Amino acid sequence: MMRTKTDIARNWLPRYTGTPLSQFGDYILLTNFNDYVERFADKFKCNLNGEGYPMQAATNNDGLTIINFGMGSANAATIMDLLTAVDPKGVLFLGKCGGLKRSTELGYFILPIAAIRGEGTSNDYALPEVPALPSFKLHKFVSQKIVDRDLEYRTGVIYTTNRRLWEWDDDFKEYLKETNAIGIDMETATLFTVGFVNQIPRGALLLVSDVPMIPEGIKTEESDKEVTKKFVSLHLEIGVEAMTEIEKNGEQIKHFTYE
Repeated sequence: MMRTKTDIARNWLPRYTGTPLSQFGDYILLTNFNDYVERFADKFKCNLNGEGYPMQAATNNDGLTIINFGMGSANAATIMDLLTAVDPKGVLFLGKCGGLKRSTELGYFILPIAAIRGEGTSNDYALPEVPALPSFKLHKFVSQKIVDRDLEYRTGVIYTTNRRLWEWDDDFKEYLKETNAIGIDMETATLFTVGFVNQIPRGALLLVSDVPMIPEGIKTEESDKEVTKKFVSLHLEIGVEAMTEIEKNGEQIKHFTYE
């Protein structure tokens, strides 16, 4: 009998990913794209599980797992609930977002300091007044990896929405300007909120894949292929390096002490 949330999650995580619980690492990378999982599996010569399942996953010999959980806030909430089955020590979302500021050009990375809960899904988990925040120490490791490569990155607030097709809506664009958000996506606020409720250390490194506030900046099949070609390998490498270093150092993310 499955009586508790943990009981259900332990049964459902393998059912969604085609991966036994024993094969999940302590540290998790999340993505919306199977391409990231394929690149990871190819890089580390490890099995790619979950073909034909709702989600795909792979784990390398260092105990780092990557999962493609799909697109949207409902899927984001689902994976953060299912991960309670393995109680990860850290989860980093490698997502793409639309840049809403002139300073967010294609290929730039954003480390969100917070996210606006415009998606609604997170309201099933926490009061609307509860902010959607990452775990500071996890972002500290990620930012250092970016700096080590002499790359620029941006910080700011991400607006998370359930609307996938909004780029035509001038009223919504004006609303976005009023929020002063630096970028827009469909998952970050949900991942932060549900991660907080489930006591999972979490963060996000977002790649600016389009600039949808102007017609010529709206994502197309061609433009997305170009962004993937130029920036996805680097995006994945930074995430892998940051999470691997955290694991090797054995540092606690939940409890941070200033030195």
